[in-house]
Amino acid sequence: MKILITGICGFAGNTLARTLLESRENLKILGIDNLSRPGSETNLEPLRDIGCDIQVADLRNPAALEETPAVDWLIDAAANPSVLAGTRPDSAPRDLLDTNLISTVPMLELCRRQGIPFTLLSTSRVYGLEPLQQIPLETHQEAFRPVAGGTPDFSQGIEEDFPQDPPLSLYGTSKRCAELLALEYGSAFGFPVWINRCGVLAGPGQFGKADQGIFSYWIHRWANRLPLRYIGFGGHGWQVRDCLHPADLTPLLLAQWDSGSVSEKPRIINLSGGMDSACSLKQLSLWCEGRFGSHTVDCSPETRTYDVPWLVLKPNRAYDVWGWRPQTTREALFEQIAAHAESHPEWLTLCGAAN
Repeated sequence: MKILITGICGFAGNTLARTLLESRENLKILGIDNLSRPGSETNLEPLRDIGCDIQVADLRNPAALEETPAVDWLIDAAANPSVLAGTRPDSAPRDLLDTNLISTVPMLELCRRQGIPFTLLSTSRVYGLEPLQQIPLETHQEAFRPVAGGTPDFSQGIEEDFPQDPPLSLYGTSKRCAELLALEYGSAFGFPVWINRCGVLAGPGQFGKADQGIFSYWIHRWANRLPLRYIGFGGHGWQVRDCLHPADLTPLLLAQWDSGSVSEKPRIINLSGGMDSACSLKQLSLWCEGRFGSHTVDCSPETRTYDVPWLVLKPNRAYDVWGWRPQTTREALFEQIAAHAESHPEWLTLCGAAN
């Protein structure tokens, strides 16, 4: 079987390529990446060394996939994953849309021509900002959590039918539009489409920054005694997200592949560590303090436009439909990142997050 992974040199793409090769015999991995993310270039030759056939090209160019050989499956792991992308003075909304949405079209055209499944790694940020910000919360053990006994009940996270109307952020909207486009293509042209909405992906080797990859970013900066800051919600660090190692996605992706083209299983699914992996920045700081020693964290109480105080995905559909559960615990994931930070003190400079 031949698998094409777009964004293969990014953290998720690199991890999936390796774990897929370890999970199945007789796999051939093809990849495409424009190496635009600082640090991604370090994955290129190591992936080639294990047999991956990688083309350095930009998917924003429609011709990038025109000469792609026949493959059996396309996994889209290419994206600009920053919720602030396109909104900063030094960035352009068009660049974000070209990367996250427009580049999806040639991928779907390839799947249409070859009649192969399309898997999109989507995001929890397709869920509406205003409904998320309106969830009643209380504080418990240095973290926000939904008020007990609320209706609806969010105590185990939000489900796939949670509102997805704008505003979402330009990033969230670009991914939601890509989801809809993929589902339309699959329906119109008869190929399987899987939309996997991921929580915060995290792990060693991630090119984390303040606006995405926060768990890796925070642990690396703490280990290197670099400045850190709680932003928004009073500056307490109580905001909460779930986390997930991308290696834990592989069994679910393979189960979707094995289900075949006529599967009646749900096409959209939340994939996360759920409440077991949920962690506030303050709780992460306490973990880092126990692991590395004390460090000062500054505070900025003003909340930014696209920030939410609590966002945890409920992955029960993945459990019920696929029997899937993540295998890497929150503590194990943090320890893996910490060990990586200790052995790679230059990492933040490499991925452009040292300032």
